[in-house]
Amino acid sequence: MAALGGVMAAAQYRERIEEPAHTVVAAGEGFELRDYEPMIVAEVTVEASQMRARRAGFQRLAAYIFAQDRPGVEKGEKIAMTSPVMQDQSEKIAMTSPVMQDKADADGANQAQNANGPWRTRFVMPSQYTLATLPEAPADITLTEIPGRRMAVVMFNGMGRPSDLESMETELRNWMKAQEYKASGAAEYAFYDGPWVPARFRRNEVMIPVVKAE
Repeated sequence: MAALGGVMAAAQYRERIEEPAHTVVAAGEGFELRDYEPMIVAEVTVEASQMRARRAGFQRLAAYIFAQDRPGVEKGEKIAMTSPVMQDQSEKIAMTSPVMQDKADADGANQAQNANGPWRTRFVMPSQYTLATLPEAPADITLTEIPGRRMAVVMFNGMGRPSDLESMETELRNWMKAQEYKASGAAEYAFYDGPWVPARFRRNEVMIPVVKAE
């Protein structure tokens, strides 16, 4: 009953939550090639293991979008939550800088997801906002626009542990090789569901930007 309730809650959540606008260009069994429109993200970087950094990054960004921590006296209105939460591993940065997650060259091997960061976590901002209309963010959170891009994606269910991400990244790179898609950047990770959703029903993705053929 608890598992069923979690699944129903996830289904209702997915119906009402906004996801980044994209077009599916090609699809296989569990794989997709997508063209994403430009998006604005709020991002923060944390120096920790991947899963700890994801939790810490989520909490920090949630404080911003839910108007719990913003510069100035007036906190303003809350920003609607979107999906997914995105993560990649950043290059090393100064300790004074704030911590999505990526690390590897464009054609590189799987990332060392168990290693300490810095790991970058991103929330996609609702499409109604621009950089000019978003509330000011704290100093450790960066608001930035990601240009439109083409992404190769593999979808899977589970906890999204580092070992799962590593395995699925290998499968995605093998699919890309078979389809002759060339990577143009490092892998990124997307997590769509909250902790109340049973692990076997949680939607996760590994995403790799690819060269967009003329």
